[in-house]
Amino acid sequence: MNKNNEGLTIQEVARLTGTTTRTLRWYDELGLVVPERDYGSNYRRYYEGQLKDLQQVLFFRELEFPLDYIKKILGNPNFNRLKALEKQYELLKQKQNKLEELLQTLALTLQEERGEYTMKHEERFQGFDFSHNPYEDEARKAWGDDVVDQANEKLDALENKQKENLSEKMKSQFMQLAAIRHTDPTSASAQQLIREWFTLLNTMGTYTPEMFANLGRMYVDDQRFTKNIDQYGEGLAQFMKDAMIAFAEQNT
Repeated sequence: MNKNNEGLTIQEVARLTGTTTRTLRWYDELGLVVPERDYGSNYRRYYEGQLKDLQQVLFFRELEFPLDYIKKILGNPNFNRLKALEKQYELLKQKQNKLEELLQTLALTLQEERGEYTMKHEERFQGFDFSHNPYEDEARKAWGDDVVDQANEKLDALENKQKENLSEKMKSQFMQLAAIRHTDPTSASAQQLIREWFTLLNTMGTYTPEMFANLGRMYVDDQRFTKNIDQYGEGLAQFMKDAMIAFAEQNT
């Protein structure tokens, strides 16, 4: 029988794409890429349609689009895959051009550091641009303001001083959680701190307990999150994931 007619298992898709089975299950739970289920066994099966959806998600992730943006874009009844691919190609070319500029700046900086070249002031910062987010700009043009505004609304409403305070609160909570990361994540002390984390996150967005648990899974599934969180203590991301899932189970 043709393997394409059978569909791919979650393990086969993980190997094919370089993602993890946990990430794929998480995408399933979020409704981003929903595989079909085998009658009887209930195993996940990925067919061409699901693989195309997954490719879209991975293209958007490469462009650093948050998952809530991606879900709104793909869930839009007017979503056009061809136009999305054309826009993704354009944005990735922009990203490539920016990286080439930065590499050229870095090459000149290395030459200067070795005493081989003296950089002009304008050369030293060629390729850097933090004045806007080009991907967000393009998201607005291609998919409408609502997709972006709904995701940014609460955070953008904060004043700069409030944002600084929020950042400090996050760091403080990471440090408090890191101090107890070797304890039981379901303990009263762990659950109290994780409840405070839940409350803090809801000042920036809207998280149900289920969404909170899925975010915890991302802390481990996405190595960028794991690296940032574990700088406060190795194993903190895993501890927070377990504590957040336990919190969701107790509060659903």
